[in-house]
Amino acid sequence: MDRKLFKILGFGVDSFNKDEALEYILQNHGQVITINPEMLMNAAKSKDFANVINNADLVIPDSVGVELGLKILGHRVPRIPGVEFGKALLKCCADSNKTVALVGAKHEVVELAVKTLKNELPNLKIVYWHDGYFSDDSVIKSQLVEAKPDLILVALGSPKQEFFSFDLKKQLPDSVMVGLGGSFDVWAGVVERAPEIYQKLGLEWLYRTVKQPQRFKRIFPTLPLFVMNVFIERVFGNHAK
Repeated sequence: MDRKLFKILGFGVDSFNKDEALEYILQNHGQVITINPEMLMNAAKSKDFANVINNADLVIPDSVGVELGLKILGHRVPRIPGVEFGKALLKCCADSNKTVALVGAKHEVVELAVKTLKNELPNLKIVYWHDGYFSDDSVIKSQLVEAKPDLILVALGSPKQEFFSFDLKKQLPDSVMVGLGGSFDVWAGVVERAPEIYQKLGLEWLYRTVKQPQRFKRIFPTLPLFVMNVFIERVFGNHAK
């Protein structure tokens, strides 16, 4: 299975649907980036972050904003929410006797997420977990290298989780690692996911913003600027590779 990437703001996003993305990354391993408009805008201003995205092994559109941006550019790519993709990977690992590690969130959150996931997926082998509050990345990375998990889910927030995974994959080339933001909070039941109608309409971001008004400053003006830049890209041409 070959990748087909569509460019948006100069960065490639994979055109796979969820099942295809799962099959591809489980066969090829490496780093998965669950991309959103804020990350794309940040990468446009940071060469280091841009390098991480450009060297990812799979880039999936985590948000309706990226799905809309690609549509504006003439590409129909289905949105793959990171929280759903991460859960699907966990189910695959449980079914195939592969090992898992979780890194990120508050101690009580990741601990509860581990317990909840084990109850939901009795065959799941979680060989390592640690909260996201550590000062020395090298200690956590060395422990992960020793544990050699097949799947590493990292919830440190962007771009920290992407840089963490980018460095780690050099030492664990046969592992899959995914940055998942606040997914541990959802799995732990600490944060309620948006109702299904919001999910279907691609309005989870709106639901979360209403529930957590502090998110407003992060989303605006980033989202309007992102859409404006996509329209500019459309006027001056877009590229696929």
